[in-house]
Amino acid sequence: MKSHRKPGTWTFFRQWLKNPLRVAAVAPSSAELAAAMISELPDAVNRVIELGGGTGAITRALLDAGIRDEDLLVLELNEELHAHLHMRFPQVPVVLGDARALPQLARDSGYLAAGPADAIVSGLGLLTMPHPLQRDILGAAFECLREDGVFVQFTYGPAAPVADPVARSLGLQVRRGDFVLRNVPPATVYVYSRVKR
Repeated sequence: MKSHRKPGTWTFFRQWLKNPLRVAAVAPSSAELAAAMISELPDAVNRVIELGGGTGAITRALLDAGIRDEDLLVLELNEELHAHLHMRFPQVPVVLGDARALPQLARDSGYLAAGPADAIVSGLGLLTMPHPLQRDILGAAFECLREDGVFVQFTYGPAAPVADPVARSLGLQVRRGDFVLRNVPPATVYVYSRVKR
């Protein structure tokens, strides 16, 4: 009998079992969540960075939405998931590393040579992270974004994924996007951008 499991589901679940705090979900993102994330991207978006590529559910959706392989940079901290992404998307730059080091990693990969990203989409478990770590990751992300770029994040909790004091200290505003019931677990999308001066 043919399996209908999404690519990488077992890989993802194994990594969650090994380190549930580092891998924020028990299953890859649903197509509905990926669509909700992509709907928040700016008009005429060309260049995107993905943080926490996982098994590639959102990566696949970004490519299907028209983002070219060379205009997408995927960052993954977990070695097994990184290897999975590299195999699944051989033409996409997939970098192994910590999101706090994103500016350096993006420069080293050559991605920033073509200019800053229009948007960053994130599957990181920001909600459970201490405030200093949230600040470091968001600060690094916004270093790689154009002035009017957006940071699109999903979360499973009832509150915004970035603490208000962290967002304020970085000069960021937040808008709540769609709630996606058809995801395991259900998720809410949030969009962060710089406060216009």
